[in-house]
Amino acid sequence: MPIEIPTNLTPELVPLSWLLGTWEGSGRLGEGAVDDEYFFQRVEFTENGQPFVQYRAESWLVDEDGNVLRPLAVEQGFWQLRREQVDADSGPGMVPSDVVPALRTADDVEQLRSADGFPIQANIVHPGGISEMYYGTINGPRVQLETEEVMRADGSKDYAHATRIYGLVNGELFWRWDSRPAGEDLAAHASAVLKKQQ
Repeated sequence: MPIEIPTNLTPELVPLSWLLGTWEGSGRLGEGAVDDEYFFQRVEFTENGQPFVQYRAESWLVDEDGNVLRPLAVEQGFWQLRREQVDADSGPGMVPSDVVPALRTADDVEQLRSADGFPIQANIVHPGGISEMYYGTINGPRVQLETEEVMRADGSKDYAHATRIYGLVNGELFWRWDSRPAGEDLAAHASAVLKKQQ
């Protein structure tokens, strides 16, 4: 499946453009062993003309035949190239950005590339008072992320660190999420294969 880059996309989102759209598919919790549970997931990556991608993922536990049993999880956040924010960027809060993006050309964006690809950051928020800040790289159709920080509200469940990998393989989005509580080793949390819907 060829990757189509919208002609009106801000230059800064070109490295992330292959993610844009709605993806759906199924996965397994844990290592995907015989007794691990199944889930169905819908993931949306959207943009609104600013230099970030809005992310939303919603998942449901399902049986082996794909019949929905109950809601499982919701998370949402923002993905963007990792760089210093300048006066031309929006925020904090409702401080408006310049009409033109801070990085105006492909050459401006290309300055951020390293041998590992483009540096990115993703902040993802979960119900239950957990917020993650991921740093990583995007290199063609592959994303690697690792938490730099996990913020937990009083009373939230123990959660200390995570890594996520996303990759486009034959037009399908494969992902894996490993996580750990404090004092423990990383372990498989979930993985899935998603097909693009639109």
